[in-house]
Amino acid sequence: MSVYKILVVEDSRAFRNYLNVQLTQAGFDPVFAETIAQAREILSVQKDFLCTVLDYCLPDGQDGEIIDLVLSQNLKVIVLTAQFSTQIRDTVLSKGVIDYLLKDSPASVAYLIPLLQRLEANSQHKTMVVEDSATVRHHLVNLLRRQNLEVIEACHGQEAIAQLEQHPDISLIITDHDMPEKDGITMVREIRQQYSRNQLAILGLSGSNDDAMTALFLKAGANDFLKKPFNQEELYCRIHHILSMKDTADKLYRMANQDALTGLWNRRYFFNQSCSQDRCEFRNIAMLDIDFFKKVNDTYGHDAGDEVLVQVSQQLQQHFPDDIVARFGGEEFCIQSCGNFELFTSRLETLRQTIEDLNIIYQGSSLNVTISIGTVSGNQSLSDLLKAADAYLYRAKQSGRNQVQVAQSI
Repeated sequence: MSVYKILVVEDSRAFRNYLNVQLTQAGFDPVFAETIAQAREILSVQKDFLCTVLDYCLPDGQDGEIIDLVLSQNLKVIVLTAQFSTQIRDTVLSKGVIDYLLKDSPASVAYLIPLLQRLEANSQHKTMVVEDSATVRHHLVNLLRRQNLEVIEACHGQEAIAQLEQHPDISLIITDHDMPEKDGITMVREIRQQYSRNQLAILGLSGSNDDAMTALFLKAGANDFLKKPFNQEELYCRIHHILSMKDTADKLYRMANQDALTGLWNRRYFFNQSCSQDRCEFRNIAMLDIDFFKKVNDTYGHDAGDEVLVQVSQQLQQHFPDDIVARFGGEEFCIQSCGNFELFTSRLETLRQTIEDLNIIYQGSSLNVTISIGTVSGNQSLSDLLKAADAYLYRAKQSGRNQVQVAQSI
C-alpha cells in the first residue's frame, strides 16, 4: 500500500514531534517545515502531497499567509491554530481550506488523523451531485473535490438515473428535491429499488420550509438529510459520517464474503449469486483442484502451501477477471461464467498451462504445481451443475491430473 505524504508547516518543535508520532503511526509520511520560506523551498521540488497541515501563525507570516501560498499550488489545506475568532474562522474557510482545527486540546487535534484518513479513503469513492441550480451545483462540486472525491453532475432526477446506469460504481449521491423532470424524493425511491443504503449512500438537500421534508427523504431511502442553505463544516461532517459508515459496511461485507487468504469470493458469496437468464441462457461452471497439494504442505510447510494458494488465485483472477471466481475450501476453486462455452474451456486450458509453467519461489525453493479441472455448461440449477463439474473434476484426477475434462452434455 502506498504511503501518502503530508506537508506540515509548524514552528513549535514540541507540536511537530507530536504530529510526527501521530502521522507516522497512522501510516502517513510527514514532511516538516518551520516557516513559510522553508515551505516554499519544499514546494519548489515536490508537490505530491495528499494534504497539508498548516499553522495559522508562523514567524514569517502572522496572519495565515502560508494558506494562500499552499492553495496557489492546488494543494488541500487543513489549518491548525491556537487562536480562535469567528472572523478568522470564516476568512480561512472562505479561502477553500478543508477544515479549521484548534490546538486547544488533544481531543481536538485527534480529529486530524481521521480527517486525513477520510481524505485518503475518498479517492476510492465516486459522487454524483443532482441539482438543477447551476450555482448551487458548482458550489457543491467544488466542495466535494476538495475532499478528494471524484464528482459527476446531473441537472435533475431523470438525468441522474441515466448517469447511474453509466456509472454503477457511484457510492454517494447528493440530491436536491425540487427539480424538473423528476424530483429528488421520487428519484431516491426508484434508486432504492435496485441499490440498498449500504450499496449506495444518498444525502438529501432541500430549501423547503416543509417540516416533513426530512422524514420524506429518509422514508424514501436517503441515508441523511441537510437543509439548504447549509454550513460547509456540517456538510463535510455528514459526508464523512455517511462514507465512513459505507466503508465499514463494505469491510464487513468483504469479511463475510471473501476468502481472507486469497481475496477470492467464498462459498457464501458464490451460492448467493444468480446467473441472469436474460443475458446468459447457459451457465458455465468449472471446478478446479491443485494436484498433490498435501505433498506441498508436508514437504515445505503450510506457509509454502499458502503461497501456492495465493499465486494460483492470482492467476485465476487474471484469466477470469469478469467472472465469479471463488475458493470453495482447501485447494479447491470454482468459476461461474456466462458466454460461449468453447471460449470458456479454451481459457481454462490456457490457465492450466500457465499454472503448469508457473515457478513459485518460497524461501529459496522453487515450487511447481499443476491443476485438474472439470467443466460443464447448462441451464440446470447451480447445485446440479456443480455436481456435474465435480464429477468431471474427479475424472480429470483419475485420468492422470493436470488436464481439463469437458462435459459434452449433462
